[in-house]
Amino acid sequence: MVKETKYYDILGVQPNATVDEIKKAYRKLALKLHPDKNPDNDPEQFKQLSQAYEVLSDEKKRSLYDQVGEQGLKEGAGAGGFHGSDPFDIFNMFFGGSFSNRQDNRGKNLVHQLGVSLEDLYNGAVRKLALQKNVICDKCEGRGGKQGAVSKCTTCNGSGFVTRVNQLAPGMIQQIRSHCSDCEGQGEKINAKDKCKTCDGKKIVRERKIIEVHIDKGMEDGKKITFNGEGDQEPGLEPGDIVIVLDEKEHSIFKRDKTDLHIKMPITLTETLCGFQKVIKTLDNRQLVITSLPGEIIKPGDIKCILNEGMPVYRNPLEKGRLVLHFDVKFPTKNEIRPENISKLETLLPSRSHVSIPMDAEECVLTEYDPRQSQRSNKNDIYDDDDPRVHGGPTQVNCATH
Repeated sequence: MVKETKYYDILGVQPNATVDEIKKAYRKLALKLHPDKNPDNDPEQFKQLSQAYEVLSDEKKRSLYDQVGEQGLKEGAGAGGFHGSDPFDIFNMFFGGSFSNRQDNRGKNLVHQLGVSLEDLYNGAVRKLALQKNVICDKCEGRGGKQGAVSKCTTCNGSGFVTRVNQLAPGMIQQIRSHCSDCEGQGEKINAKDKCKTCDGKKIVRERKIIEVHIDKGMEDGKKITFNGEGDQEPGLEPGDIVIVLDEKEHSIFKRDKTDLHIKMPITLTETLCGFQKVIKTLDNRQLVITSLPGEIIKPGDIKCILNEGMPVYRNPLEKGRLVLHFDVKFPTKNEIRPENISKLETLLPSRSHVSIPMDAEECVLTEYDPRQSQRSNKNDIYDDDDPRVHGGPTQVNCATH
């Protein structure tokens, strides 16, 4: 049991979620909630998401959080416990510096999530993706207007930011730094008549670009495919990259575990005792026949595997993992076996063990178990509704008259 589930709820996972499930949940939500990706989002949501991921992705922090909750985790900071990190640092570390990442003289990277099927990752695929990106305006060559029409903004003195001072109380002031509204944070101003008609003085325009994403056999969920220098363009900066993050969709039949593929295999009681043949359709549309010989008993929960029929190994696709079969024996339903056939079964199956019944033994009746029904109500059921013992009343004795 965990003390509270707030961090799990933020990530949308169960308290027993694996580290991989936590990472996958964070990746999806981080791309959705990042302020640079969606400016209308509340930055506080992104901060809480990153804090939840930082705790739950660390085994020690997660164990402590499960025991004492968020408040207890924060109180433990003085003794070497939890210290919140910059949410943008966590995001950049997770995605390799995807947003708000200016290194040397580079612009921002563009990150897009691409949903792929298990078949795509098994067979390899090429997907075309249409993206919108910023490019430097060709008409004005990134100046925003005519030659010499750009001047420094006098409101922010070319910094692009203004600082407002608020007095909260005597001797207490608050400074708020925000983008300059006169130059829209550019630090420069252009007269309206001199602005470039193509980009409206913004120096950049939006352009639709189609890229081909090559998905290699054996790539895993979360794999990043980078297109160097294909990100947003800005005047005076080297373009960033386009980063495609693969998002593996759940499959209706197979479940992947790195290079292994897992599949549930239901079989009947007749098949487990007398042998069977099953056909499995692979992710590349081949047909595999598996055979169980008569007398080779498959018990409920047994696990078997077929070598070299799992997922291809990335960059070594001729080598594959295992196809793992989880057997589920379906027993006959109630009244499915006719009473006259039971004696025939007894002659074929191993004989029953002999049970010696003591003289003072009490006979009991097996009934279906219902976890919603209390033990006390079961005890009351042994009495008739009219029995006075149920209600605690006296027992009446009627005398016969002659």
